[in-house]
Amino acid sequence: MSKEESNEVRGTNRNDQEVGLTTSDTLSEDTGVLNTIEIPIAGFWIRAWAYLFDLLVVVSLNGIVIAPFYLLGDVAEFSIGTFTIVGIVSTLISFGYFTVMTKLLGQTLGKMVFGLKVYSYDHLEMTWLDVVFREVVGRYIHQSLLVTNVLYLIVAFSPEKRGLHDRVGRTFVGMESRKTKSIIQKKSEKNNELKPDMA
Repeated sequence: MSKEESNEVRGTNRNDQEVGLTTSDTLSEDTGVLNTIEIPIAGFWIRAWAYLFDLLVVVSLNGIVIAPFYLLGDVAEFSIGTFTIVGIVSTLISFGYFTVMTKLLGQTLGKMVFGLKVYSYDHLEMTWLDVVFREVVGRYIHQSLLVTNVLYLIVAFSPEKRGLHDRVGRTFVGMESRKTKSIIQKKSEKNNELKPDMA
């Protein structure tokens, strides 16, 4: 493919800042010409609410899966080195939930509820390596110590609202496209304003 066919362009936000979604004006064998798209960047608070929702999901999954271990008595206390079997299963559920959902759907249940989605910062599609670095390596750094959870505040102060795990995984979180509805409006004779047609 020649240079002329692969001019890279990036999505922009309202301030014409680079938001990181890379598309290209090239001919694709599968989809044809790719277009530049704009994706609104998700802010700190809406991401925080989505994350809290996901924590509830993870806790529920852990409760369902781990409960049988306690019914088996001594099995719950079985350990491998310094790690208990319950701790290992709980960790696998947590990291597995975020990793698999993000790779397959681009969003967890919490992100679905709040209309958020994870996008690759410099690819057309997230690779498994990107997702593993984001959801495993990045989140491990955040959760390794209680104080490291404060690192999530990087999202609040970053111009592109990218946290440490976003940067590690070369991703960003954007808002999904919203459904729209067309309505008919007519001008008011009194004040020349547009008013919805209630007919």
